[in-house]
Amino acid sequence: MMTNRERMLAIMEGKSPDRIPWIPRMLLWWLAHKNAGTLPEKYEGWRLRDIERDLGMGAAARDGKIFNTRCKNVDITVQYDDRNIITEWVTPIGSVTSRKRRTPELDAAGIAPLEVEKPLKTPEDYDVVMYIIENTEYYPCYEEYESYDAEIGDDGYPLVATGDGPFHSYLEKWAGYEHGYLDLYDYTDKVERLLDLIAQKQREELWPVIADSPARLILHGAHYDTQITPPRMFERYITPYNKAMSDVMHANDKVLVHHADSDSSDILDHFKDAGYDMVECFTTAPLVPCTLEMARETWGNDMIIWGGIPSIILEESYPEEEFEKYMDKLFGIIAPGDAFIMGVADNVTMPAILSRIERVGELLEQHGKYPVQA
Repeated sequence: MMTNRERMLAIMEGKSPDRIPWIPRMLLWWLAHKNAGTLPEKYEGWRLRDIERDLGMGAAARDGKIFNTRCKNVDITVQYDDRNIITEWVTPIGSVTSRKRRTPELDAAGIAPLEVEKPLKTPEDYDVVMYIIENTEYYPCYEEYESYDAEIGDDGYPLVATGDGPFHSYLEKWAGYEHGYLDLYDYTDKVERLLDLIAQKQREELWPVIADSPARLILHGAHYDTQITPPRMFERYITPYNKAMSDVMHANDKVLVHHADSDSSDILDHFKDAGYDMVECFTTAPLVPCTLEMARETWGNDMIIWGGIPSIILEESYPEEEFEKYMDKLFGIIAPGDAFIMGVADNVTMPAILSRIERVGELLEQHGKYPVQA
C-alpha cells in the first residue's frame, strides 16, 4: 500500500496511485474549535497532525519555505492599536502605508486580519512602491524546507508558496481590486511600468531561487477569478508572464500550482494555456458557478485537481441526503481517478460536522481504490 507521500508523487509524475489520496485543509477547523474549547471529546488536547492521522488523512503540508526577503534602504515599521495593524514603508523618496483590521470573530477563528487599506492610494505612490520592489532581495533558506520536508515524511508532500504573478500581486497586494482597475484605466503607463518591474524582478531574482531549490510542488498565484481576472485581462496580463515562468519551472522538474479558491468558470482554458499543472483548493458549485464536470471536460487529465468537496456540503445546513448524492456523483466524475487529490475547498470550516468528514474517508475506502468505478 502506498503512503500519502507516494500517492502525491505518483500524481505529480502523471502516474496512477493505488487509491485517491484524502488531504483536506483542517487547520482552520482545528484552530477554531481549539480556541472555542469545542473540539470533539475524543480529540481534546490532540495535535492537528494526530487528528489527521486518526481520520486517515494526509497532511496538507502548506508551510514549506525556500526563501526569505529583505528590503534594502527601506524602514518598515508596524504599529498596533486595539484593532488596527498599520504598516509603513519609509523610503528616501517617500512613504506608503497599509492597514489591517482585527475582529473578535477573526481572532477566535484563527484567521488573519482583514486588510482594509492598501499601500497604493495616489499616483505619487507608484514611485515609492517601485522603489520598494527594486530594493527587495530574495535569499534561499533551503535548509528550512528540508527540515520541514523531513517532518512531513510519509504523510504528504510540501507545497511551497512563492508569491503571485505581477498583475494579481498589483491588484491584491498593492492597490486593491477596485482601486487597481481604476488606476489601470486612469494611469495605464504607471501601472504597466510597475507590472514590468515586478515581472523583471521575479524573473531575474526569484525564479532562479525557486528553480534551484529542492522543492517540487510550487504554488505561484492565487484567486484568479472569472470576474476579477476575466479572459481578456488574463490573456493580456497573466498568461505571458506565467507561461514564461512555467517553462523555467518545468525545465527544473517543478509542478506549478495555482490556488483556485475562486470562480474559474470562464478561465479554465487559461490555466492550462498559462502552463499550470495543478489547481489546489479548487472551488466548485454550489459555492461558485464553476462545476467539477466543467473542469474535467476542459482539462481531462492534463490538470491535477486538488479539491472536489465544497466546504459547505460538510456543514449541517446542507441536507444529509444531498451530501450523499453529491459524493456518489463525485466518484462518477473523477473515474478512473487520474490526476485527482480529494480535498476541501477552501478549508474545512468550523461548522463542518465530524461525521461527514469521517464519511468522506469511509467512502474513499470503499470506492477510492484505483481504478475508481463510475
